[in-house]
Amino acid sequence: MLELRGVRLAYGAREVLRGVDLRVEERERLALLGPNGAGKSTLLRCITGIAERRGGTVSLDGTPIEEFTRETLARRIGVVPQQALLPFAVRVEELVALGRIPHEDPLLGPRDADRAAVARAIERVGIAHLVGRDARELSLGERQLVLIAMAVAQSPLFLILDEPTVHLDLRHQVETMALLRDLNERDGITILAVMHDLALAAHAFPRVVLLHNGVVVADGSPAEVLTPDRIRSVYEVSGTYLPAIAPARS
Repeated sequence: MLELRGVRLAYGAREVLRGVDLRVEERERLALLGPNGAGKSTLLRCITGIAERRGGTVSLDGTPIEEFTRETLARRIGVVPQQALLPFAVRVEELVALGRIPHEDPLLGPRDADRAAVARAIERVGIAHLVGRDARELSLGERQLVLIAMAVAQSPLFLILDEPTVHLDLRHQVETMALLRDLNERDGITILAVMHDLALAAHAFPRVVLLHNGVVVADGSPAEVLTPDRIRSVYEVSGTYLPAIAPARS
């Protein structure tokens, strides 16, 4: 479904991605791991066409990403960023409804199907209690859930999340991982998430990809990738701080 070949990207003289190869099949659920500065978020921006590559190709269903219009791409790929700046007042339900823009009639605006999709997304993510509130007044964790609901309302085939649990408490972390699993298994949505919590990623994702210094150093099941020696080498930590890795259910 998604394929990256030899992807390279640099910010000035600093090369961030140095020949990344990655293939993500339809209906997969995988986590992209790596230390700070490994190039994870930059790789997501390459996939969505936001960042300009220095080399390599990114294709979706065999078509180069550059050949899609922004509207067509938005119907296929949903993105949940780490944070969203909200420069003006917007109610929670209005923010979630932005996810329907790629599907709306350009002349008639939102239809009953769009409003129903927004309502379903709000219910599914469990944020009905936030409806009516100004999204700027929410905690970072609450705002993160609203952004996830916006992506769910978008009804994408491919969902990309950049650290989706970073602002969430333990309960909401667990619930968000359960939601991603459900979206993947019941709705058939392909999931790619940048994660920092290795134990949580290993528990929730059947496949993990480890990025280090701009290249993929390991790709496979959590047990295959997150070995003690590899964690020590990539994250530069001693054995005292190694996380307890529990494999995901496939």
